Amino acid sequence: MSEPTSMDSLLDDGRRFPPPPAFVATAVAPADIYERAQSDRLAFWADQSRELLHWHTPFTETLDFSGAPVARWFGDGELNVAYNCLDRHVEEGRGDRVALHFEGEPGDQRSITYAELTTEVKKAANVLSQLGVKAGDRVIIYLPLIPEAVVAMLAVARLGAIHSVVFGGFSAESLRARIDDAQATMVITADGGHRKGSVFPLKTAVDQAIADGATTVKNVLVVRRGGNDVEWTEGRDIWWHEQMDSASHEHTAEAFESENPLFILYTSGTTGKPKGILHTSGGYLTQAAFTHKNVFDLHAESDVYWCTADVGWITGHSYVVYGPLANGATQVIYEGTPDTPHPGRWWEIIEKYGVTIFYTAPTAIRTFMKLGREIPQKFDLSSLRLLGSVGEPINPEAWMWYREVIGGGVAPIVDTWWQTETGAIMISALPGITATKPGSAQVPIPGISIDVVDDSGAHVGRGAGGLLVVTEPWPSMLRGIWGDPERFKETYWSTFENVYFAGDGAQLDADNDVWLLGRVDDVMNVSGHRLSTMEIESALVAHPMTAEAAVVGANDDTTGQAVVAFVILKSRYVGSESDQELEKQLRTWVGEQIGPIAKPRTVFIVQELPKTRSGKIMRRLLRDIAEGREVGDTTTLTDTSVIRTINTSVND
Repeated sequence: MSEPTSMDSLLDDGRRFPPPPAFVATAVAPADIYERAQSDRLAFWADQSRELLHWHTPFTETLDFSGAPVARWFGDGELNVAYNCLDRHVEEGRGDRVALHFEGEPGDQRSITYAELTTEVKKAANVLSQLGVKAGDRVIIYLPLIPEAVVAMLAVARLGAIHSVVFGGFSAESLRARIDDAQATMVITADGGHRKGSVFPLKTAVDQAIADGATTVKNVLVVRRGGNDVEWTEGRDIWWHEQMDSASHEHTAEAFESENPLFILYTSGTTGKPKGILHTSGGYLTQAAFTHKNVFDLHAESDVYWCTADVGWITGHSYVVYGPLANGATQVIYEGTPDTPHPGRWWEIIEKYGVTIFYTAPTAIRTFMKLGREIPQKFDLSSLRLLGSVGEPINPEAWMWYREVIGGGVAPIVDTWWQTETGAIMISALPGITATKPGSAQVPIPGISIDVVDDSGAHVGRGAGGLLVVTEPWPSMLRGIWGDPERFKETYWSTFENVYFAGDGAQLDADNDVWLLGRVDDVMNVSGHRLSTMEIESALVAHPMTAEAAVVGANDDTTGQAVVAFVILKSRYVGSESDQELEKQLRTWVGEQIGPIAKPRTVFIVQELPKTRSGKIMRRLLRDIAEGREVGDTTTLTDTSVIRTINTSVND
């Protein structure tokens, strides 16, 4: 593996932002937390679990990794995940605290206390139980981001059953694949949901997915949300509200073993059968609660927290449902998109509820940059005291915009790295301890062992790049791929023995902090030089004309691969000069910032980039365009028409 081009001068430009003294004075994470974790890692996690969770049967064994790569955490303990997120808060006198401030896209709203949410989940658990759902059964949840989605997840968990949430934007075909793989006995859906000013159908997709009757699904439980007409199959389809109206609000949470499966979450892979990532209960909830409390510096009695993720993604599982509710947080959930009914909708919600902690994706941040600071500056964002980033590496310029425009130049930013497979945050600053760096994920959280290695597994050292690995088991780690243990081993554990390979490239800087370079398959080899897409994208975004950029490597007869860039201009530069002149300026800029080897062969000026429904740029599709191939599967895109628009721009 040849050495990657150094990015010190581009990404780590020396800017450092120590936590404000007032923040340090009240920080949740104690100053000695890293030393405590390092002195006895397993004892540290055991202490966190006992402190953060209620165990019906206390555990005596912290970790058993004798069945590697499958781990058992707190294996002889018993708990109920829903009880930890609900009942105990009510029993301890926090029932009147708001759990969820719900904002619907049309403008409807509900504030739900912990006592009210507990009652709803108990009733829903009774409904599911009466319909035959029992421990170990799989339930598909296919809902908009509404309170019923949270209630459904917790009700399934309360029964010891396994939920698999499918994002509401996925097609009937994708839904069927997940139903079949999980052998689900029930689907919980809605008549429709609100998105961009209209109602999108959900039950229609469910009907299509199970139309042939050759599935394991016995019942479809339907939430009334969109008010649209739906087809109805008697004996199979049941209205949620009718069942809830007659359900008992008494339900005792049964304790289940720590390794009881909690959920399956399918990764939207580009090819082949989707991977059902399996997470269990005690270890997962421990790390979700720990990271939520310490990374976001949560003061549950006073903070208003908002993570913008949908519950269809792992971020929504860990940092909308399980982490925040286990910690007794008050949070906002919003059904709609950030630009409906106007582009300031998110900032309006922050002002309305006095949001103090805000967690979103770099894609959203770059979109807001493109629209201009004038929009957020119309709203009072002074309540914000902490900002978070998740989903992909954040460019330094986007990081700085986020800090200055949204955070008022003072709010610390936690740039978090983790995956569906890791279950919870693995690398992040701790905001009361770490001096943050624009664009760097920075340091493993306490109790997590991360390394950057070369192809042989050897540590690369400071200032060098390589492969990001996790070298020790962690509590919220995946326990397998549902029904496919060999694929689990081959995918994650075959590169290095008993070491988890994340599939991401990373670089260590002079301080030994981690800089994520994106997926390894997004690292280009140009004339023997390894170049990161994130590095070149950061250079492009640093140019004053650029709002957003995506870079891919395209086959090249001379260099092996060539750099091809797709760039969205800030609105004030659109049409300012010919595309050819703008492309020339951007190519020259990259050459000056990184070196001639990184200069793009081609820069395409485009209006949009292809993004998945979770906000990630689909570079695979851009690579197809760059190499002149027919574009592959676009079913996971938010807007499939983007590809036609890009093709038009490229071929003009």
